[in-house]
Parts: sequence; structure tokens; C-alpha cells
Amino acid sequence: MKRMPMITPSFLLPCVLAAASCVSAQAPAGSTIYRDVTATHVPAAPALHALDAALVDVDGDGDLDVAVAVEGAANRLYLNDGRGRLTWREGAFGNTGHDTEHVLTADFNRDGFPDLVFVAEDDMAHSFFLGGPGGQFTDATDRLPARSEGNGLDVGDVNGDGLPDIVVGNSGSQRGGQRRSGQNFLWLNDARRPGYFVDATAASLPAVDDDTQDITLADLDGDRDLDMVVANETPPTRLLLNDGRGRFTEHPERLELRVPLETRQAHVFDATRDGKPDILLLNLTSNNRAFDKDPRVRLLVNDGRGHFRDESDARVPGNTFSVWGGTPVDFDHDGDLDIIVGPIQVPGFVPQRVRAYANDGAGRFTDVTERVVPAETVGRSWGMAVGDLNGDGVEDLFIGGWGTQARLLLGSRAPR
Repeated sequence: MKRMPMITPSFLLPCVLAAASCVSAQAPAGSTIYRDVTATHVPAAPALHALDAALVDVDGDGDLDVAVAVEGAANRLYLNDGRGRLTWREGAFGNTGHDTEHVLTADFNRDGFPDLVFVAEDDMAHSFFLGGPGGQFTDATDRLPARSEGNGLDVGDVNGDGLPDIVVGNSGSQRGGQRRSGQNFLWLNDARRPGYFVDATAASLPAVDDDTQDITLADLDGDRDLDMVVANETPPTRLLLNDGRGRFTEHPERLELRVPLETRQAHVFDATRDGKPDILLLNLTSNNRAFDKDPRVRLLVNDGRGHFRDESDARVPGNTFSVWGGTPVDFDHDGDLDIIVGPIQVPGFVPQRVRAYANDGAGRFTDVTERVVPAETVGRSWGMAVGDLNGDGVEDLFIGGWGTQARLLLGSRAPR
């Protein structure tokens, strides 16, 4: 369950940001791999809770636009001018605010236009929009089978019928004397009516009252179907294997969790370049309460047989900050995936500079923030999205923020 973070007082925030800039300014002079173009390319909204983003060409003009999941206000659509400059199309997803946490895109109804699904937490107001010509959207929320306290979301074809399905991670809580269920959902795309969904939860997912913050679909055991990592606040993060027909069973013996974790995101990628997927867990010490669990970034390495061992101590820089969002991305263009993380200091919910960890090609990561991330890239960073927004053939990075400005970093091929 989400708790309202304790916020650094507004009169102290400029001091926090200035302090971060002063520390960073001591680094050697010179440009970084990323260029922060937020001031000129992103609509100013320094208090917006932009928790997640999906990059997708909604209007068919050949560039990536940005759909933003917003907590406490209407979700936003930022249209791209082709050079990475974003303009807010107000009302694209209506004007009603919800407690939205995540957004993802797919062509659910097979009409050639990208659609969008959003999940919300406290008000349980998930939403579904069908795309159309010119980037116009039609509200089709009534096609979603259920409401819930949603915190996790992924889409993918789990039953092999060629249609994207939806999984929703739910966080149970006690509200008004009643318990909200933390049972996660699986909604299968209806092959007879693409873009409508059938609730397959009871038949396809273990009955567990989770406190899920993220769900990631990926082939974890090499059998060419989509399995599932369920990243939990409590109980521990779980690994579920797919039987190929969209029915999932739990396999805790495959996932080594050496210490209690409060996990916010799970990413699956081949960190060690051995052709096998590994698992990255981004964690909190607490949701801005006392220092509780070890928040260190965790890398669980595949042993080649679909078992994941915690090798974080030998592979990833240590940290005491919390991380609500990050992403794998090859920022130095050497053929392996590096890691971007968005630190927030807890307790205090203090904005910090985004950090960059470079992969040596064998899954060992080094902090290279000073040569990768501009000093001004400071905030309470949340969900991130990767894609080429300015059409130069290099992936860029859109970074959401909780009550701080969402940011856009344009990538470059130099310096190394």
C-alpha cells in the first residue's frame, strides 16, 4: 500500500537542488553522454506526479510521443515535433484525475493504431483507451473486467494466440474496516473480439494476497513463452512459470532472495551477455519512513538453468538510497545493457541526481554518473522510458518524477 511520502519543505528544495549541483560541479569539466533538455523540450510542471511513461507514435507522423501516467491529475499526452520537443495535448485522456501508477501500449484490437492501458491505485480507476487516426483516443474502460488497487502492469501474449494480454499487480490494504484484495489479475485478450478482455485470474494465477508493486513478463526458463516476475513490497518477490497456455505456477526455489526486500521494480535483461536473462530488482529502505530494509540495487544472475542467484555484492555498486524507478539501456553503445537508476534519499524523500552504472560486458557495473548524466538531472525520479525521440538514431531517456519536473535526456554517441 502506498503511503503519502514526507516531503522536503518547499523552501528547502532550492537548497537541496543547489547542493546537488554544487557537488556535481566539482567533477571535471566537459560534456556528458546525456544532454538534459528538459527546460526547452518538456512542458513545465514542477509539481506534477508523473509516475510512468510510454513512448509510442500515436499520430502516425514517424516520431515517438509520450503518454504520461499521472497521480492526482488527468493523465497526459505529450506530442513530439520530431526533434524531441514535446507539447501537451490537453484532454487527450479526459480531464478527470485519478491515482494512476503505470501506463503501457499495444495494439490490443488489431486495427493498426496503438492503444493505451493505465492502472490506478487508491481510487482503483484503471482506464483503457483505443487509439485512432491523428492520435485521437476513445475511452473503452468498460472493457476492463475489474477494479483493484493496482500498482503493477505489463502486457504481452501469455497464451500464444498472437494477441497482447494484460497482467495487473495489486496491493492489498485495509480501508474503512474492509480488506482490499492483493490478488493479481490476468486478463486475456478475447480472440473472438480483440480489444475485449476475459478475466482468467482464477484459472491461471496462484491465489495469493500480494502487495505487488511491479510485474514483468519475460521468458525466464527458455521455453519461448512469457513467465512472470512479481515484484512485491510484501511478501517476497515471486517467480511464476508459464505452461505455454497462460497458466502460471510458482517456483520459489529458482529465486534467491538473501535478505528481506521492499522491491519497487523488476527488470529482466541479459546483463552478463551469456544469452540468458538476468533479473534486476530496484528497492526501497521504506516508503519514506524509518530506515528499514536494505535498499541496495540487486542483480540476480541466471545460472544457465533458469535459477537466479544474488551476485549483487560482486557486480553492482552499493547504495543506501531508495530507488522507485530505473531502466536498462546501452548508453555507451558498446553492445551491452547498462543501468540508469533514479535515487531518492530516505528518510526525507530528498531529490537526488540520476545515476548511471556502466556494464563491462560481463555483468559487472561501475558508477560512471559524472561522465554520463548532467549535474542538473536532479529530482524524485520515478518510472523511465527509453526511445529515440529526436530522430538521430540514438536512444533517449524520459524520466518521470514525483512532485518534481519530469525530465528528458537526449543521448549521444560521445564521449566514451
